[in-house]
Amino acid sequence: MFMENHKPYIAMLFVQFVYAGMALFSKAAIAKGMNPYVFVVYRQAFATVALAPFAFFLESKQTSLSYNLLCKIFLFSLCGLTLSLNLYYVAINYTTATFAAATTNTIPVLTFIIAVCLRMESLSIRQLPGTAELLGSVISLSGTLVFAFVKGPRIKFMTSYPSTPKQTAESLIKSYSIGEWIKGSLIMLSANTAWSPWLVLQGRIVKQYPAKIRLTALQCFFSCIQSTCWAIAAERNPLAWKLGWDVHLLSVAYCGIIVTGMTYRLQVWTTEKKGPVFTAIFTPLALVITAISSAFLWKETLHWGSVGGVVLLVGGLYSVLWGKRREDGKGVRNEQNPDTNKEEIVLECIHINN
Repeated sequence: MFMENHKPYIAMLFVQFVYAGMALFSKAAIAKGMNPYVFVVYRQAFATVALAPFAFFLESKQTSLSYNLLCKIFLFSLCGLTLSLNLYYVAINYTTATFAAATTNTIPVLTFIIAVCLRMESLSIRQLPGTAELLGSVISLSGTLVFAFVKGPRIKFMTSYPSTPKQTAESLIKSYSIGEWIKGSLIMLSANTAWSPWLVLQGRIVKQYPAKIRLTALQCFFSCIQSTCWAIAAERNPLAWKLGWDVHLLSVAYCGIIVTGMTYRLQVWTTEKKGPVFTAIFTPLALVITAISSAFLWKETLHWGSVGGVVLLVGGLYSVLWGKRREDGKGVRNEQNPDTNKEEIVLECIHINN
């Protein structure tokens, strides 16, 4: 009985560890010289192969797929998965795994803002929940900027190595110029911004085609084709496509099979059991795991300014979630017309591929 009641908690803890591993493995592969565009191609290929059997055997009797809907899925894959993932892996080449994990927490906030702009969400600043959502959005995005551009003193107790000239953090990991860091930060925010409208519009696609596993497999397949064209245009060296028994193969297999295949189903199951707010509350945990792992494994330097940015970012996220929960509790959703219900995907932050 104890395990039954705590299964959603265990599942979400596992999911956040998987996401932390995704950021760490991705950074390791890119830092070892793997082309970001090629990485996306292999990742989506692994994801497609992993999901295809489940889509075929578990959802073989689902709704038929029309040509019009197929075109929509193709375009959504291009604007969401392909664009977002390619930007993400280009950005991680100029930043750190910790920064990548930190900016992930802006996705629920960005998704909420875009949903409000598209009038899929309502925002009443005259009520306390609406004010909390608005302030939380501003604080969260401000925290991201603070994390990216404000360093401050180094956190010494997180330093597990001698601070000699030859063994400083700068000599153990790649050091980034100010220009590279700003470039990577802006590209990472662009990747999250591209991902957010895809999340919002997913709700409409799922209503038209409720076979979720098959829908995900199709989008991964289309994204693989699109990313292949992108990679061929950007990378002309055939050796860049070579995969050996190294961190490159491990990273793409982990991201494609574990993250997309296993974690997606766990997160959907948890959302159905406990609701989207419960799922989103665990999002900052991946950042904590990534930051600690990067500090001890890769000797990544942590600064107090970054900690301040994380506090603002996570505080803003929870403010938005609190406002959403209060709104839902007061029956703000339009129950008379189910078609106008707000998209739960805004809070799900189902990071099935990022």
